[in-house]
Amino acid sequence: MAASFTLSHFSLSLPNKVPRRRTTTCVSIRAMSETTSSSSETTSSSASTSVTFAAPPNFKPPEPKRFAVRPDKTAEVFGAVLPLLLRFATGVFVSGYSFSFVSKDEIPPNQYALEVSGYKVKETAKLGPRPEKPIEIYEFEGCPFCRKVREIVAILDLDILFYPCPRNGPNFRPKVAQMGGKQQFPYMVDPNTGVSMYESDDIIRYLVDKYGDGSVPITLSLGILTTLTAGLGLLARAGKGSTYTPAKLPPKPLVLWAYEGSPFCKLVREVIVELELPHLLINCARGSPKRQILYEKTGHFQAPFLEDPNTGVEMFESAEIIEYIKATYALQ
Repeated sequence: MAASFTLSHFSLSLPNKVPRRRTTTCVSIRAMSETTSSSSETTSSSASTSVTFAAPPNFKPPEPKRFAVRPDKTAEVFGAVLPLLLRFATGVFVSGYSFSFVSKDEIPPNQYALEVSGYKVKETAKLGPRPEKPIEIYEFEGCPFCRKVREIVAILDLDILFYPCPRNGPNFRPKVAQMGGKQQFPYMVDPNTGVSMYESDDIIRYLVDKYGDGSVPITLSLGILTTLTAGLGLLARAGKGSTYTPAKLPPKPLVLWAYEGSPFCKLVREVIVELELPHLLINCARGSPKRQILYEKTGHFQAPFLEDPNTGVEMFESAEIIEYIKATYALQ
């Protein structure tokens, strides 16, 4: 071992065994209030099933290209990097992250690991209790308070069912008002405990108490400075991910393997949010055991990775993912 480093946001207990396979959660989307009559639900369901979802004609998923930026997307990627810099890489590493450089022989070839100058990077983490069901969060990309919550769920390595709430969105903004009494974001619902709440700082505190050790990372505990840096980081994107673009609402949420610190993931989420597409986000920041799961699933790790259960499409590459999502769901 040449060197060893540790980044510790929390002192958490390591699970006894890292799951080798992800438990599949079946989720159906219902944009209406729980108090909606059964006849209205039937009408909505019939209308939804009348819409056909299919990949664009002659569509073929691209080959993954690690660390490659498509020339026409260079400016957008650089703009998406600004939040990462201003937020001091919060959300890039999971809690209790540590790494060391080891010889190639120490890590089996079927195990995910970065390779640097002839060495492999061995990464570990200390994660807290895992919720049985995905936590639900109603938010939108261009909101600094929402970004704070997205950062903590990346650090805690929690899978989140996101319901995008862009301005003028017809589905989930009204639902939040029905559930909580006002349209304020972010809004969290934990189906594992029955807890629901507004206020980003309260949500962060709840999550670290329930799924961490109660310690809020310093970069998320600086009050107005935290919110200010989160807001300034959004300026380069000029409000992207904030306003609704008319789209078809799919019957099943998309599945997106991503994490908050990645500029490539941010660009994809901006479009998903604008189209108001619910999605199960599988957080996979550095140190997440889910990187190995995706590696076993595809023979490769790269984020973002999209799984669309409505069409059967699975693909890497952020620029092509964006084009696919727009072609499949946006109303032209």
